[in-house]
Amino acid sequence: MTQDPVESGRDTALRVAAELPYLRRYARALTGSQARGDCHAAATLQAIIADRGLLDDRLNPRIALFRAFHLVWSGATEGEGGDAPLSPAEARARDRLGRLTAQSREALLMRTIEEFRPDEIAQIMRITPAEAETLVASALREMEQGVRGRVMVIEDEPLIAMDIRDIVEDMGHTVTGVARTAREAEALGRKERPDLILADIQLADNSSGIDAVNALLGTLGDVPVVFITAFPDRLLTGEKPEPAFLITKPFTAEQVRSAVSQAVFFASTETLVG
Repeated sequence: MTQDPVESGRDTALRVAAELPYLRRYARALTGSQARGDCHAAATLQAIIADRGLLDDRLNPRIALFRAFHLVWSGATEGEGGDAPLSPAEARARDRLGRLTAQSREALLMRTIEEFRPDEIAQIMRITPAEAETLVASALREMEQGVRGRVMVIEDEPLIAMDIRDIVEDMGHTVTGVARTAREAEALGRKERPDLILADIQLADNSSGIDAVNALLGTLGDVPVVFITAFPDRLLTGEKPEPAFLITKPFTAEQVRSAVSQAVFFASTETLVG
């Protein structure tokens, strides 16, 4: 029995809507800015509304949505941001993005943050799986050639904190310390200013990693932040400022390496406020 076109369209819309928070996360990481990422995600939805054929019904809805985004992103002027002036962080992001091999950053984010397989990246970008794997490897090499820095870890689980420390130090960065509570994080930040903060959002004494980060940024100023959490839905609501860099527990070493490299690479200050 053939499905009613209206019902079919409604089902597709619902499935696409379920993927929107993750498209926005990807777009923010791709641009290094919440505002610019959301602008490109919105442009994709507008393009789909204008041309329904942009969303390929033969593909999994998630892959179809990301392919539509890729087509819109590829067709836009690199670094396009309208007439609004760029912040210093966004200007740095635009400059550094221009140094990467074309398409390599897209492939890296799809693989490490959104966890697409090489064959799925190939479908989205209309390349071969082998080319997708080459792009990912290229982007990692390019980003990890960036500056080394001091990294603060806010994490209450000792084994997880140890894993994060090992990954970060293996990359050549220095870990200033590990804080288990918001109070410890503020004290650690005052003791030694970090160049990057890696933070969970739910800490040992039920204090908030979000509050800790906001207090630190109020004191320290321009410091990029990567949130690592088992509760990504709390940060992907679309109702308030959201982090540019967010990875979900359980994480892989590849995801942490990618997020750290990108945060340092972009020196983004896009994080939660209030």
